[in-house]
Order: sequence, then structure tokens, then C-alpha cells
Amino acid sequence: MAKFACIDVGGTFTDAAIMDENGEVDIFKSPTTPHDWTEGILGSLRVAAEHYHTEFAEFLAEISVDNGGMAIHGSTIATNAIVEKKCGKIGIMCTKGFRDAFLFREGPNKNPFDLDLDYPEPFVPRYLTLSVEERINSEGIVDTPLNEEDVRSVTRQFKEYQVEAICVCFLWSTANQDHEKRAKEVILQEWPEAQVVLSSEVNPNSREYRRWISAAMDASLRKLISTYANNLNKRLNDNGFRGEIRMLNSSGGVMSTAEIVNRPLYSIDSGPSTAPVSGKEYSQRDLDDNNVVILDMGGTTFDVSCVINGDISVSRETLIGDEIPGISRVNVHSIGAGGGSIAWVDSGGMIRVGPRSAGSVPGPACYNRGGTLPTVTDANLVLGYLDPDFFNDGKMKLYADLAHQAIKKHIADPLGITVMEAAYSIWTIVNVNMIAAIKDITIWQGIDPRNYVMVAGGGACGMHAIPLAEGLDMKKLLIPRTAGGLSAVGGIFSDIVSEYNDSCFTTTRDFDRDKVNEVIGNLYQKALDFFERNNIKVENRGVELYMEGHYPFQVWELSVNITDYLKDGFTLDEESIKSIEQAFHREHERTFTIKENTFVECIYWRVRAIGKTQRDAFMPVQEKHEENFFKNKGKRTGSRKIYFKQFGGTIVTPVYAGENLVYGDAIEGPAIIEEPTTTVVILPGYTMTVTKFNNYFIEARK
Repeated sequence: MAKFACIDVGGTFTDAAIMDENGEVDIFKSPTTPHDWTEGILGSLRVAAEHYHTEFAEFLAEISVDNGGMAIHGSTIATNAIVEKKCGKIGIMCTKGFRDAFLFREGPNKNPFDLDLDYPEPFVPRYLTLSVEERINSEGIVDTPLNEEDVRSVTRQFKEYQVEAICVCFLWSTANQDHEKRAKEVILQEWPEAQVVLSSEVNPNSREYRRWISAAMDASLRKLISTYANNLNKRLNDNGFRGEIRMLNSSGGVMSTAEIVNRPLYSIDSGPSTAPVSGKEYSQRDLDDNNVVILDMGGTTFDVSCVINGDISVSRETLIGDEIPGISRVNVHSIGAGGGSIAWVDSGGMIRVGPRSAGSVPGPACYNRGGTLPTVTDANLVLGYLDPDFFNDGKMKLYADLAHQAIKKHIADPLGITVMEAAYSIWTIVNVNMIAAIKDITIWQGIDPRNYVMVAGGGACGMHAIPLAEGLDMKKLLIPRTAGGLSAVGGIFSDIVSEYNDSCFTTTRDFDRDKVNEVIGNLYQKALDFFERNNIKVENRGVELYMEGHYPFQVWELSVNITDYLKDGFTLDEESIKSIEQAFHREHERTFTIKENTFVECIYWRVRAIGKTQRDAFMPVQEKHEENFFKNKGKRTGSRKIYFKQFGGTIVTPVYAGENLVYGDAIEGPAIIEEPTTTVVILPGYTMTVTKFNNYFIEARK
């Protein structure tokens, strides 16, 4: 029986979302293994195989492509390598006089009020950034010919330094690629085995720092991602999997292993990028709402993303560590606020939570794996929100006494408060941190969250979702039954996607139609080539075109979908130009509440190639059980003492097994709902109703 699998490697748990032959989706978790990521992946798949009562080799065969199934994988491995500076050693060959572009970046500090920020070290050390004589101007005209002897000399130096790849970054190579292409030829003459990356091919961005840093990241990840992907496929094949696993990318789609190995830059944040895919799907099906704020609270991080009028929000401004690579990717804002985030008391006697995390090793104190510092998970256990005998579907036992000891020693005793007060303070503080993160990606980007649905996912978010909605005055809160693996489920819903972009400056006042049509024609051809390589049938192909531009004298761009204004042959005409200008005015007004009566400067052109999938997750619409409304005492699985601030202490609270709840059931808080991979806390004053697709809709009682 064919099955679809998506495995997401997180900081604490590795999640596997499995869609069986009937279209039903289940979530399975196994502790992440930082010493060997593949072991955690295999662990989550073994848990799934046990659930389906199938031998492991047979199960892996069922998720193989040649059996009609599919296996997809996403992670933050590339992101962690960039942030922790554990990627490959590379050399930068740049234009003479510009060795310090990586040091100075784009000039001013993005946050001038952060007085504690140390000036970050350049991504590539200066001794590995060497220059050659050449110069092309902004019109693409050669001012200074390429000095090929300089190229040979620098190549020999890099060979002596034993770099893994050479990244060629010349000024204005987006206007004229000749010098970068010739430099590659000379490098390979001098060092035939060299891996050479050209900035004009990786990210043809007119801003040199962003183009150069994205190319440097791509080059530094090539060996890491290639080795990782090959090892993962080998280990899977050795255990019975046939073929190659597919990879998630930062665009929220799926790629073949070969595609991601050749474009490793797009493996950055590939795991979190699919949370908005599943959040959008759940909100549309259950509530018929296309405006969504998606939360994903795992063991290490808290990720926030948005869907605006059915379109997943993307950005070129997202930071990775200290850098802005300037590639268009799903706009996910992450902070260190997960279940494993460590609580501590600062020198001023204030409780802080995060950004450090206990991870999966040693983990929270309650894991009994060597961790001794208090975490958010320890606080939730002490408050009674978690059942120590039903964590991760009962596969892990939690130790409340260890959580109590950790909070008492590190928080309660230093501050002279009770352990319960300390635990509640940790819970409250992490909520405040998460509300601030949500504001960063909504209010501060022109989005009023009060008009949006909140879809809360991740293993830990169900215990924090209601105060997050309260803090933002959001009225609609939806928690999917598969919330424990929200990003992994997004991979099940995802299409096969790749993006291609190029820069071509023009304005709507004097639009260079021939030049723009040539650029978007080339991008369209790349999309067609992508479809051919991945055997996408013609009827399943979709291509979208985006323009990124700004008003005169503005610095940063807004992205506008202009697919509807294309004419036959994937071209733009005079009518298209007027439509593009009006569409930009509308987007600017939506984002900043104002628009200007002026022309638009068009900077970037981006094509999104989409290969539609044939699979559809099963979400049955059931007959509503009106007789169960507020009459489900018989569905309780028990009760336990749980702390609620509203009652000034612990009270005996009913606990419900999610598997017993059906469409039409409603529960008034205070109450607890337990799913195998997540727990939902319903606070006093709120009501949870089971939706037509068996998810949990929570709203304040009127």
C-alpha cells in the first residue's frame, strides 16, 4: 500500500507526517539526534512503521516513489550551519577594491537602539577574500578588462588554502556576466577539480552585498548538503527504501535531491517554510478564511508566518544569523521560545526565558537525560498541563520531581517565591516573548491580526495558544489535530516548486518592454526546463510571475503577483504595464495604509514554477452531533489538578482524549484535551468546538 511521508527535523524532535492509502494523516515523533541527523529520521519512521504494524523495510518500500508513494524531508540543518558558522571553507574572488564588502555589508546597523550588539564578523574571513583587476559598470560596459593572470594567482592561493569552493563575486555581473563566466573558465584551467560558484547565477540581485553573501552561502553549503543528502539516501536504501527522498525548499515547496544539491541556498529554513502551507490549508477548509497567522512552537524555536488573501507571505529581508542573503523565501520569523527554552534569573532579579535551549540532548530537566536547568516544558509539567505518563503518545515518561527541583533551585529560591508561582511566571514570560514575535511579522508589517485566523501548531503551542490570541485580540483560534507536526504536514500538502529571479530596472513611466520581456522569457524557459527535469505533466504545470518594485526614492521593494496581466507567450504589453502600476498602488496601500500618485520603479522579476501534486489528505466532513453539545462528560478520560491564575491555585480539571471527540462536540474551559503529539489547554472563559474536519476551534464565551 503506497504512503506519503514528510519528515521534519527540529531542534528537539524529528516529526514524521504520514498519509496512508486512505488519505488519513498521522504524526509520529522521535527525539532528534544532533550527532547523526539521519538516526532521528529513521527513528521517527520506525515509530510510524510500528503504528501501521508493518516491518520497517516493508514500510520504507511503501513510501518509495516506484511503489506510488513519496518521501519528503525538510530541516533547519542548513540554517544551523550558517548561524553556527559550521559550513564549508570557501574562497571569495571579488573586484579589486571591494574586499571589505562582507565586513561592511549594507552600512548602518538595522537596529540602532541595540547597544549591546557587537559588530559581527564577516561571513568569509578577509584572508579568504581576494581581489582581481576587472570592472564592469552599471550599464554592462567593460571599464577595466579582466586580468586573467590575477585570476590564476588567486586560484593558486585558494588551492594552497584548501578551500572547498571558489565563489566569484564581481561588481555589476547582473548587467554583464562575461567576466564572471571567463573567470570560471580560467579557474578550471588552473584547478580542474575546483567547485566554482558564480554570484550572477545563484542570485542575480543588483545589490552587490546581497548577491555576494547569497552566493557565498550557497558555495559554503554545497559539500555539506551533498554529503548529507547522499548519506541520508544511502541509509534509507540500506533499510529498504527505493529511489531518492525529495527535499523541501525555502519557497515552501518540494524539490528533487539533485535540484537542492545544485541550489543548496534554498535548503535554508526548509522545515519551517511549510508550516504556512498547512496553516493555509486548514483555515481554508475549516473556516473558509484566507487570512491566517500561523504559529509553530516546537522544542527549540517559535516560528511565525502569515497568509494574506490566500498568498503565503514572502520576503527578501529575512535575516540568517547576521546576514541578509536577499533571496525571496517564505517569510518566517523565529525566536528562541520553544518547549526546551531555558528559564533563568538575570542580574537584576528578572526571570528570562530563552533564547538558549536544552534541545533534545540533554533536554529539559523532566526528561531525566542529564538536563538540570528549568525549561518551558518543565514549567508546563509543574503547572499540570502535561501528563507525565502520556508525553509523545506515552513513549516518553516525564519526571515531575526533576522539573520541580530545577525550577525551585534556579528560579523559585533565588527570588523567594513558590515553585508554582515560578512555573507560572515562566509560562507567562514565554507568552509575552511570543506575542512580541507575532507583532513583528504582523502589526509592524502592516497586518492587523485581529482580522486574521490564528492557526496554532507545534507540540507545545496548544498550551500557550489562548493567551497569545488574547494578547493580540484575535477572535478565531484553530488548533489542528495534527498540530504536533504542523510543518511536516505542510510537506504532505506541498507542490513541487522552484523559483527563478533576475533583476531588470525599469519604470512604469518609461517601461523598457523589450528588455523586460526578454528577462521574463528567460525565466519562463527555466521554469519549463524544471518541469521537464522533474517529469511534471503539462496539465499539472503552473507558472506565476511577480514584480518587486518601489516608489521613487524608496529603498526596499514590495512584491506584487502580476500573473493575471500576462499576455500570450508570457509577455507584457502596454495594458499590462498600467495594471502592474495599479496593483502596486493597492499593495502599498494595504501594507502602509497610503499610496502615491506617481510611477513605480520595477527592480526584480520572479517566476514561481509549480508542479501540482495529485495527492489529497483525507478530511471527512461528518454529521454534526448536536446532542453532544456541552454534554460530553462521558467522554472524559479522567481529571487532574491544574494551576489556573484565575482561580488563584490548582483545581481539579477534566481531561479529554482527542480520539473520543467528534464534530459537534463542545467543551467549556477549564479543560485539557490530549492528542498523541500535542496537548490543548482550554482556559476558563473559553469554549472549544470540534469542527467539521475534526480540528479544534476555540473562542471566548460571550
